[in-house]
Amino acid sequence: MQITAAVAPAKGEPLVVEPVELDDTLHGDQLLVKIVAVGVCGADIMRAKTGMGRSEFPIVLGHEGAGIVEQVGEDVREFQVGDHVAISYASCGHCRQCLAGRPYACERSDELNFGGVDYYGGSRFTLNGQPVTSFFQQSSFGTYAKVQERNAVKVTKDVDVSLLGPLGCGLQTGAGTVMHILKPEVGSSMAVFGTGTVGDAAIMAAKAMHVAKIIAVDIFDTRLAEAKALGATDIINSKAVDDVPAMIQEMTDGGVDYAVVSAPANGLPEQAIRSTGILGHTAIIGGAAHADLSMMNDILVPARQVTGVLQGFSLPKLFIPQLIQLYQQGDFPFDKLVKFYDLKDVNQAFEDSLNGTTVKAILRMP
Repeated sequence: MQITAAVAPAKGEPLVVEPVELDDTLHGDQLLVKIVAVGVCGADIMRAKTGMGRSEFPIVLGHEGAGIVEQVGEDVREFQVGDHVAISYASCGHCRQCLAGRPYACERSDELNFGGVDYYGGSRFTLNGQPVTSFFQQSSFGTYAKVQERNAVKVTKDVDVSLLGPLGCGLQTGAGTVMHILKPEVGSSMAVFGTGTVGDAAIMAAKAMHVAKIIAVDIFDTRLAEAKALGATDIINSKAVDDVPAMIQEMTDGGVDYAVVSAPANGLPEQAIRSTGILGHTAIIGGAAHADLSMMNDILVPARQVTGVLQGFSLPKLFIPQLIQLYQQGDFPFDKLVKFYDLKDVNQAFEDSLNGTTVKAILRMP
């Protein structure tokens, strides 16, 4: 079937919105979803601009899709036509990690999400007769997406589905890091380094868990102001401070209990670790920069703990409905992060995300 999609033609080149052919033949466990809207994530931007990842160009990006089920494979039992869904990361369901209930650590994660090939092999897209690679087994920068049943999450119909795509990656990652890994005590303290979608989700989750002091650190004043509105008690523009850890240590009389590193900027893991106190716990998310091994003494002597995080250790089919419930209760107001763009304005959405004027861009389909 012919769909409209934003295609990244080559590394560093602007995306082009054009017709592509989607092989809409469904395997038994697949769904065809009419995409209503899709979040723009840093991974989409970096893949397009730097070529990060294994898959070849041209590629249809997008991995925070949300929409309405139009067809279901013959083996699908969880969904029916007309269901509203959010689409999350891909996992195989058969490896040791998946069988142990840890699909976020799937042994085939890199292949399935970044390899560019369909779960069953081959390419699901063609453009002018040539194959186009895919992303996260969804490629939701298009009007339709073919996805595995295990990667889709049925969501309530009493919330605008166009808002819900970012729950499939950035929002569940930030919130899950706090709720599933750090599990802060009521009245504790936390520093969040980077206040994009992931960092702001961590801040909202920390507030929902009654963390008393939440310090947001970023280089964009606009994002810091948004973080303050979402629950940060204190903000620090790291461009204006020579020694952020020393400042946080002073503000908290010995360091925060918890720290989250959400931004892939050099040096942030080290700053975060040094900002924690004795027995402090730092969570370093996904592609955030690697900590310098020379810091090992800083970690061990005060009995600090560091955890690497994938997808917030989240089980999307359980966690996304929980986040929606928190949103409906007013405890996870992620709609305040959102700015909508038409699909044709995808390149502007990328630029606004990079320069900090937009926290979470969402593309509406034509």
